[in-house]
Amino acid sequence: MEADRPLLSVRGLCKSYAVRVLDEFDLDLHPGEVHSLMGANGAGKSTFARIVCGLTPAEAGTMELEGRLHAPRTRHDAEAAGVVMVLQELNIIPTLTVAENLFLARLPRRFGFVERKGLERLAGDALARVGLSDVSPAETAGRLGVGQQQLVEIAGALARDGRILVLDEPTAALTDPEIELLFANIRRLQDEGVGILYISHRMDEIRRIADRVTVLRDGKRVAVHSATEVTPRELIREMSGHDLPQRSAPGAAVHGPPALRVENLSRGKRVREVSFTLHEGEILGLAGLIGSGRTETLRAIFGADPAQAGSVRVGEGRPQLFTEPSRAVAAGIGMVPEDRKQDALLLPQSLRVNATLATLDRHARFGWLDGGSETDAATAMCDRLDVQSAGVAQPAMELSGGNQQKVAIGRWLERDSRILLCDEPTRGVDAAAKDGIHEVLREMARAGKGILVVSSELEELMNLCDRILVMSAGRVAAEFAAGEWTQEKINAAAFSGHHGSSTRTPAS
Repeated sequence: MEADRPLLSVRGLCKSYAVRVLDEFDLDLHPGEVHSLMGANGAGKSTFARIVCGLTPAEAGTMELEGRLHAPRTRHDAEAAGVVMVLQELNIIPTLTVAENLFLARLPRRFGFVERKGLERLAGDALARVGLSDVSPAETAGRLGVGQQQLVEIAGALARDGRILVLDEPTAALTDPEIELLFANIRRLQDEGVGILYISHRMDEIRRIADRVTVLRDGKRVAVHSATEVTPRELIREMSGHDLPQRSAPGAAVHGPPALRVENLSRGKRVREVSFTLHEGEILGLAGLIGSGRTETLRAIFGADPAQAGSVRVGEGRPQLFTEPSRAVAAGIGMVPEDRKQDALLLPQSLRVNATLATLDRHARFGWLDGGSETDAATAMCDRLDVQSAGVAQPAMELSGGNQQKVAIGRWLERDSRILLCDEPTRGVDAAAKDGIHEVLREMARAGKGILVVSSELEELMNLCDRILVMSAGRVAAEFAAGEWTQEKINAAAFSGHHGSSTRTPAS
């Protein structure tokens, strides 16, 4: 292949669903290059990735891979051509083992049978590469958290001998140590001449790992930049067509009485005697490494995975443990789960249905749902959160990941829950949408709601929260008030449970 010939050349690519999502799109990817795609939710990034990977057919345009026509009709076709992917929506088969998920299409065999020892050895090497040495290859994949499942998918992709690696929001559920390992692997692949298509909303990552950035808006390419020469402000303006609004610095938070008291909450090894208080009008952050127990704590509070010991007290109510989510909802608690695809949305159903799931009783007349009332409520929610869609009748599965996330959050705004548990609320959301979601959470706090936020982005927690709790090995290891925290202190606390130290102070 000629030195100056692109590894992948894309010209005039088009695709439509209810609206045009890719419009005469062009791109070149060179050997050893990390080429980032940026754009607002619904700009066409993931659709382009799916076309390259054989999951979605293009309507027009051409692609060439190493000078030959590239028009995969299936994922298998794309992988046979050397295109390996980790897409935004997880593709783990929960009933299979971790090892089987890693090597499903190429299981090592002997005399026609799967060679289990060889499979687990290969899987162990692949898991170690992404920092999952403590995960057994024989573990059922469905028992892992979303962040660990994301790393399993990445490990499987890295173990393949591909020419192009497509990563769609690969760090959305990862914390800093896992991101560093991923970046080390990306640099290794660059040295081997592999081209990387890297889709992300995290601008600090783009400057660190990417060589070039292509910006999409409304399905069109609007700019191509050197990653080190473009500013976040320029990228936001090109993605959204305007600058982000200037937010005034938050003043000293005034908190009300306790909204939620958690006492000695326990569930297995992931949630160990967790205690804290969330006040009315407060945004409380929950930080920690993957597997630290953050998600499991929220699910135990909500009754999605009932706790085995301890108590939860809402306001001045009695201490109790919720055995199912409906009881928590009735008590005034809402939850935005980490995995919107599996736990938050009915993907084949309309945006209208998904937006009003938590408030069906408000849209019923004489035992029948009032479609007009549902439509009005869903439309108001879409306007408030700027959900990009073809209308409230559009199926949720056709929305971009970021717009799906807005619907999952908007459902609880419609219900007006007094307590909102948010697990990675801005996962897969562009900068402008993230700013809007943060402002909605702040509005809820100003209205006296209690907000508990889990996020893998420390910068997000430090910009949004009044206090931050840090979990390590299933326990609350540290607590920091605004002005007390630094990334170094939070990271030290996150590792403390693995070597016996703790910086915990009494919960407020």
